[in-house]
Formats: sequence, C-alpha cells, structure tokens
Amino acid sequence: MKAWLSGLPREKADILLLLLAAAMVLAPHALHLPPWLSAAAAAPLLWRANMTVRGRRQPQLAVLVPLALLGIAGVYASYGSVLGRDAGVAMLVLLLALKSLEMHGRRDIFVFVFLSFFLLLANFFHAQGILSAAWMLATVIVLLAALLSAQYGTLQPRLAQRLGLLGRMLALAIPLSAVMFLAVPRPDSPLWDAPHEGAQARTGLSDSMQAGAIASLALSGEPVFTARFSTPIPPQDQLYWRGVVLGYYDGATWSRRGAGRHAPASDSRIDITLEGQPSQYEVTLQASGQRRIFALDLPRSIERLPGNPYVVSSALEVLTIQPITSTVRYRVSSQPRYRLQTSLSPEQQQPWLALPAGSNPRSVAWARALRGSGTQMLAPTDAIAAVLDHFHHAPFRYTLQPPLLGKHGVDDFLFITQAGFCEHYAGSFVVLMRAMGIPARVVTGYQGGTRAGADGSPSLTVRQSDAHAWSEVWLAGRGWVRVDPTSAVAPLRTERNLDAALPPAPSPLSAWRALAGLDGGAHGALAAWRQQWQQAEHAWNSWALDTTPQRQRAMLDSLKNLPATTLALACAVLALLSAVAGALVCWRQARQGDPLDALYAQFCRQQAQRGYSRAPHEGPHGYAARLAAGKATPEAHAAIAQFLAIYAAMKYGNANPDEQLRARRSLRRLLTQCR
Repeated sequence: MKAWLSGLPREKADILLLLLAAAMVLAPHALHLPPWLSAAAAAPLLWRANMTVRGRRQPQLAVLVPLALLGIAGVYASYGSVLGRDAGVAMLVLLLALKSLEMHGRRDIFVFVFLSFFLLLANFFHAQGILSAAWMLATVIVLLAALLSAQYGTLQPRLAQRLGLLGRMLALAIPLSAVMFLAVPRPDSPLWDAPHEGAQARTGLSDSMQAGAIASLALSGEPVFTARFSTPIPPQDQLYWRGVVLGYYDGATWSRRGAGRHAPASDSRIDITLEGQPSQYEVTLQASGQRRIFALDLPRSIERLPGNPYVVSSALEVLTIQPITSTVRYRVSSQPRYRLQTSLSPEQQQPWLALPAGSNPRSVAWARALRGSGTQMLAPTDAIAAVLDHFHHAPFRYTLQPPLLGKHGVDDFLFITQAGFCEHYAGSFVVLMRAMGIPARVVTGYQGGTRAGADGSPSLTVRQSDAHAWSEVWLAGRGWVRVDPTSAVAPLRTERNLDAALPPAPSPLSAWRALAGLDGGAHGALAAWRQQWQQAEHAWNSWALDTTPQRQRAMLDSLKNLPATTLALACAVLALLSAVAGALVCWRQARQGDPLDALYAQFCRQQAQRGYSRAPHEGPHGYAARLAAGKATPEAHAAIAQFLAIYAAMKYGNANPDEQLRARRSLRRLLTQCR
C-alpha cells in the first residue's frame, strides 16, 4: 500500500488527500442527514477518487447539471425547502460533493477547501462535545495539509518541512484564538444553537404520562444535566429531581390539565415550611428545546437565567418563559425536609381527588373496601401502608416490557398482568388513593444519578435512563408527602439504579456488562473510566461551551478590580516575556547570519545530495556552469540557473531592501524546484 501511494504522481496524491479531508468533513453530517443524501455525497467522492487513480476524464457539464437538479429536488422533498438551517447544510453537502467532480485548476481546489471549512463549522449545529472537537481539529489539520500541498504545486518541500510549517501555523493561531475566545464580545447564544425549522424537544419527559412513556427512556444514555455539589450529596434514595406534576386523569393518560395547568408567578405565595440543612449545588442543563428546569425535591431557591426568567407553579414546577435551546447553568439550594401546603380547603383538595366516571371500577371498589368506612375506616397513613404492603407481597414485577393493557388499564395492571414500570405503579397508586378519598398526584422527573468527582467536588450526571415517576399524597398537618410505590416492588431502583432493579436478562454479554460496570456495580473495569470521562465532559461544558456573554463580562470586569500592584506585576511579566521572545528571534537571526547566504547554503546542500557538491573555489557563475552540464529535468535546470543568477545579482549588486526581500521570496520558491 505504501509503495502504491509513493508511486502515485504528486497531483494525484494531492487530490486523494483533498478527498480524504472532504470525507472527514462530511462524516459527522451523515448522522443527521437523510440516508439518501449521505449516499449521494459519498458517491461523487468515490467517483472522483476512482477517476484520479485510473487517470479517467472528469464528467461533462451535461452530466453534472442533471445530478445537481436531482439533488436539489431531493433536498426539497426531504425538508420542504432549500433554505433554512438544515436544508441549507444539506445543500452545501451536495455542493461540496459535486464540486469534487469538476475541480480542474488551483482556484477550484481553493474553493473546495474553503467550502469544506464552512461545512466543518456547520458540524457545531449538532454536537459540541470533546470527541466532536477532537475530530474537527484532526479534520482541520488534514484540510490545511491539503491546502499547503495545493499551494506548493507539483514541486513542494519534503513532508517534514510541510508538517513543520503546518505546526507553526497552528502555534500562531491557537494563542490568537484563545485571546479572541476570552476578549471578543459574543452574542447571547452561539451560532450553532440558533433555532431552526422543525426544532423539537429533545428531552424525554413531557407534560403527560401514559403506560410505557417513561419505560421508553430507560434505554437512552443521553445526559440530561450534571449537578456539582458544594455540600455532601444526599443519599441515593433521596435524589428525586422534580419535573412535572400531573393531576388530571382521563382513564388512560395523566396530564397537567386542570389543577396542574396554571403556573402563578414565582413571587406568588406558596405555603412551605423548610427544615434541616439545605443542599447547595450547581446544575449544568443540556439544551432540550423545552422550558423545564430540574432541581432536587424540594427547591428552595434557583438562580435566574439571564434573558430567560422562569415561573413556579403552586406544585413547585419550574418553567422558563422561552425554550432552552442552549446549555444553561444555574445554582440551586434544595431542602430535603419540608412541609408543603399543610392546609388545603375541601375546595382546593377536590382537583386532586377527581377520577373519570366509570373508569377502572374494580380498582375503585377494591380501594374503598380496603379503607373501610365509619369507625372501621383506616387512617390515611394506614391506607397508604396497606397499598404499599399489597404491592410488596403480591406477585408484582418491575419490567421494561410490560404487557399491553386494555380500556381499564389500572384494573388490568393491578389484577391481571401485575407487571409494569414506574409509571404503572405511580399512576395506579394515585388512582387507589383518590378512590380512598386521599388527595394524590403523579410527579415525573429523574431519580438518582451517576456519581463522579473527588470528595472536594462531587457531582452527579443524570441521564434519560434515570427518568422516573412517583406519587405525592396530601395529609392534613403534613402537606404533600412523597410516596414512591416503585420502591415497594423494586427497592434497588431508588437505592442504587435502574440496572440493579431490573432482573438480569440471560445473555452471553452479561459478563461483559458486569466488567464494564453496567450492571449497577461500582467496581467494573470501565466504571472508573466512565467517571473520569464524565468529569472531562463537565469541565469541557463549563470552560468551553458555557462561557456565556455574562460570564465573559464578569471575567473582564473582575480584571478592573485587581489591585494596582497585581496589574503592574502582570504587565511587567508580559513585558519581560515579550523581551525574551524578541531576544530569541534576534539571536536566531544573528546565528543564521545573512538570510541570502542561508538560502545559498541550503541550495548547496541540496545540490550536494544530488552528487554536485560546490568546490571551495567555485563562485555562483562557475557553479552554475558545472550544474548546467549535470543531469536534471529541463525545469530543474532552468530553476537552478535562475536561482544562481538572482543570488549573484543580490550578493554582488547594489539592491535596495525591498528588492532584496522580493529576491529572497523568489529564491525560496525556486529552491523547491531545484531538486
């Protein structure tokens, strides 16, 4: 393979390098484009590579125009438009692929490279993680290498010299980029987080819940948010991240309609009594396209989001005014012990007691019989305990694949299938409570999280697989009390995680799951690596993606408050570093001597490698005469003669500095052609 590549002419090798760079640019887009468009983009690149290797002619315009029109029609059919963010990216992908079939000259190559850079930037529309950044950096290096090869043409320096020049370019660009990242004002949201047509919410939780809605999230490892604690992390079974409170039930679906629909402003009075020490932490919430903010139950205070205020409902749901389309960060103080709305009038209790008429008659009758009546009526706490005891001792199963339920879903679940996920247990429990005359509601959110970080900066990463549903019941004098009926059936779900609660499926991969730490164990061979990776992701989000305009201004404003001595010391250090850098440059120039002589010495070493060493007595003209009789291509002979003529004129003539500068540029160019 290496011999085959080395045997290719320089022009063909450069084209193949350019096609490789284009493939690296287009590869991440394939995850978000229609399959037909990914195939349509790969085909021209492979076609051009085949033509390049075999020396075939490029297709005529009569072939390219119909292909372009078909591609435009396909984009319109897929997106309903050829404008907008996603459709525009698709059009650029198509343009880049077809451009590879009609590259003829250096100008076309430059257009191809610049279009590739633009599409490379468009990758940030979809992903800004560490792996994406690393891939794009590698792609930039390959693109720059292809650009340098095209710039030099057929006669170019050795690979080591080109890589050295590329390294110097990046070394100069990185500090400048860092300064621009920190100091240049930026818009309120990055370009890649701009809203686009057809944008949909990405987080799994919604404002309604039905059987199977949360179970479908359990297979997703997509991170939702990371919480970094400044106080000790509460025990696993207390990590309930409050999301949506569902109070309306139509017999099949729970929703926020009715009692849970209205969201008074956050300054509306809510009866809360806080107890114990709060938990302090900072949440980094990923873009979801929804308006929901998550906090540990029960949020005491939540930092305001710049430009996107939130409102709080009487059930302590936190909703922003605008959808969250970029990663946000906010500080939270939560109270694990509290009393919420200890006093509710009968009128206020009524929405949390409502059941659809005629729905689940068997469950309603069983609940009323279980509680009793008159002097035999169970107290609310005893009724709750009786239902949980039934869940614990009856043959209920916790499973991600529950059987289908009929019209009366709760009846079927409680008395026939007895197999379900958290939404089955929470929903049926609330139905039983309401049938007993106890106000109750369903709460959806997340439970638990994966711990990471050292003791000094512990953090939790919460993923879609941590989605959970639980219940709240209202007790006189105590207010709303959390009850998680799932823990009566599968206590490991709240004590450890989902994998620990589910029964192990017989599979030859079970041993590998245990090794990787995916079975709930904390000592898997890859568990530590996963924690380290989560810490790296959090740091990347904190320092790269979450540098908002507000943080940038705060950082710059902090410089104004530095003591004068500190500023003077910093300026002195910068001045010293600048002086050292200048001295190193002067020393290097002095060591190299006259740049003209340095180029001539490099030329002599080059010719010596060809077997034509310069004799000590030979001047430029004598050396030129001897080299003219040697073996070389006509182009190399012409370049050698021109090089030595320019050198002699500059060395022994009376040229001004501008002429010498232009001559040195010409000599550097000719030096690559004299081999």
